[in-house]
Amino acid sequence: MDRADELIGKANRREALFGVVGLGYVGLPLAIELAQAGYRVLGFDVNERVVDRLNSGHSHVKDVADEHLRGVADAGLLEATSDMDRLSEPDAISICVPTPLSKVKDPDVSYIVAATEAVKQTLREGQAIILESTTYPGTTREILLPALQSTGLKVGDDFFVAFSPERVDPGNTIWQTRNTPKVVGGITEDCLRVACALYRPAIERLVPVSTTEAAELVKLLENTFRSVNIGLVNEMAIVCDKLGVDVWEVIEAAATKPFGFMKFLPGPGLGGHCIPIDPHYLAWKMRGLNYKTRFIDLAGELNTEMPHFWVRKVSESLNMQGRAVRGASVLVLGVAYKRNIEDIRESPALDIIRLLEGQGARVSYHDPHVPCFAEDGHEYRSVDLTPELVAGADCVMVVTDHSVVDYSMVKRTARLVVDTRNAMPKEA
Repeated sequence: MDRADELIGKANRREALFGVVGLGYVGLPLAIELAQAGYRVLGFDVNERVVDRLNSGHSHVKDVADEHLRGVADAGLLEATSDMDRLSEPDAISICVPTPLSKVKDPDVSYIVAATEAVKQTLREGQAIILESTTYPGTTREILLPALQSTGLKVGDDFFVAFSPERVDPGNTIWQTRNTPKVVGGITEDCLRVACALYRPAIERLVPVSTTEAAELVKLLENTFRSVNIGLVNEMAIVCDKLGVDVWEVIEAAATKPFGFMKFLPGPGLGGHCIPIDPHYLAWKMRGLNYKTRFIDLAGELNTEMPHFWVRKVSESLNMQGRAVRGASVLVLGVAYKRNIEDIRESPALDIIRLLEGQGARVSYHDPHVPCFAEDGHEYRSVDLTPELVAGADCVMVVTDHSVVDYSMVKRTARLVVDTRNAMPKEA
């Protein structure tokens, strides 16, 4: 029996030990699903505090409940470690590390390189390495593969390499790791067979594609599609503002068309680790091939402009009441990048607060999911949302429309509301 069939057999019998490198928003939910499918899972993270908390039964990821974590840990199916020398133990290793952008919007693959180097140090025959981190087309073949083949082992025979993009949507209670279809591309046909066999027990539907480049590009297309369409409705919000038309009324009416229209909503800008970042990976790759991605670049410009647009709306609204931004008290409702989660990565609220403070406003914020955060050496703490606080603010600005906020009270009490999310209740 060759090594591919041997590893597939281990997967079918749940005898394979699965390793997950990076136990954050992507890696931890994946580790839980793998363990609940019957695999033994060894999770790796460089953060000792995260490792200690997980091993004591406490999840740091909101989408993973402590009871689910303890269930698989108590059954002996999940263990966390920071000892990268143990990477020789797993039969399969999923790499789920961050892929941020540099200050000049170029891909920062340093976490992938570091994880690859750690895997390379212990690589043995019979292992499968699957990259899940979102990155530019070619990363698996150009970075991961040469490093691993430098050990003298041959891909497709001695070890197996695949790419399978994460599709995590934090806070989504319907579509989660198990029931979200999973795209998989392998370096060779056997790499694809092995990767699919390994994921099949934990994922309801697998979508094989012909190459790792195709799999890498799938994730970028998904989020570029969203970025471009959000950019379109954000521009429509500006158009409607200049025309004195309610953009949300227009969108709701357009959405009644049963074909040919997909509803996207405007807002204060893009946040999170995917939509504001992923299109830049594709744009960067294309610049190296002497092609300008015009749709991507234009959508990025429009979405980046939205915090400035809404801060101008605050300024204009205050001016209509005879107030300047300088010295005005502005209460920001919501700093997470989207509703009902605690993630502030790339949140437009951070830009809005910075812009308001730059114009001399006194800014406070309320967010039931983000009790405190630090930005540019500044520490911020959420304030209690009381009628007295709302009434005392010169302007209340809705930036993230968390569902637990009493918007009716805000509407009754506030002197002035600038609502970037259409959260205010409508008149009866």
